Amino acid sequence: MIRCGLRMVRLLGAALLVAGLGLLAPARAGAAYSFGVVPQFEARELAAIWIPILAELSKRTGLQLTMIGSPRIPEFEIAFEAGEFDFAYMNPYHAMIAARKQGYLPLVRDAQPLYGVLAVRKDSPYQAVKDLAGKKISFPAPNAFGASLLMRADLETLFHIKVIPLYAQTHTSSYLNTVLGISEASGGVKGSFDRQKPDLRESLRIIYETRKVPSHPILAHPRVPEAHRDLVKQALLDMAATPEGAALLNKIPMSQPTSASTDEYALMSKLKLDNFYVKSGD
Repeated sequence: MIRCGLRMVRLLGAALLVAGLGLLAPARAGAAYSFGVVPQFEARELAAIWIPILAELSKRTGLQLTMIGSPRIPEFEIAFEAGEFDFAYMNPYHAMIAARKQGYLPLVRDAQPLYGVLAVRKDSPYQAVKDLAGKKISFPAPNAFGASLLMRADLETLFHIKVIPLYAQTHTSSYLNTVLGISEASGGVKGSFDRQKPDLRESLRIIYETRKVPSHPILAHPRVPEAHRDLVKQALLDMAATPEGAALLNKIPMSQPTSASTDEYALMSKLKLDNFYVKSGD
């Protein structure tokens, strides 16, 4: 009796936790799927962005979509390369790798292109990229696409300078390192830069923008039935047509969702970024 009572308490506690997160299944729930999200921001901020989006998608599709967080980008890479996520949101280079390794299929992306930005303190003496040769630059992680991977490639192949990389784990921490004087500059992307709190953003000055590429897609593993992939894709496009749905998607940010294709991300290979990509575990 005692053992049964404890089991009931645990089950009740789990149910209350799920209800508190707003992830209870719809009345006519269908299949349950995991949804991995690249950890661009700290965990609490990511949850605040994605849990309401997945709750709305669950309501619209009748599927149960549950966010799966990763503490750092390397752990996220290990997970998607192993096919652990049914759906996922990731950077363009990751999308190319995910397609190669597991056959992940891009569903939607933002119509606006992605590009990296290089920021210095507003009062910094550095005015041009060449001024940062040999200096410390903060990046979220080696494989954060626009913020680090594409940025480091541009610095070496286009400007022919070497820098000292400092990996801060998130975009916010990367920018903060520069504001605090830990690094002379920070790599980010325009979307994450615009999302920073005004006091942090206004303490920085952008001195360089990278080449532009297709933005982060939402993908599905091929084991997800096509009908369910189509449900999620259409629900995302439909959300953007409503003020409430658009407000949720803007937080990703994905202000103009559009259909995505595998071919778009296969083109990442032409950027020749392999020399700058750090394999998980290296």
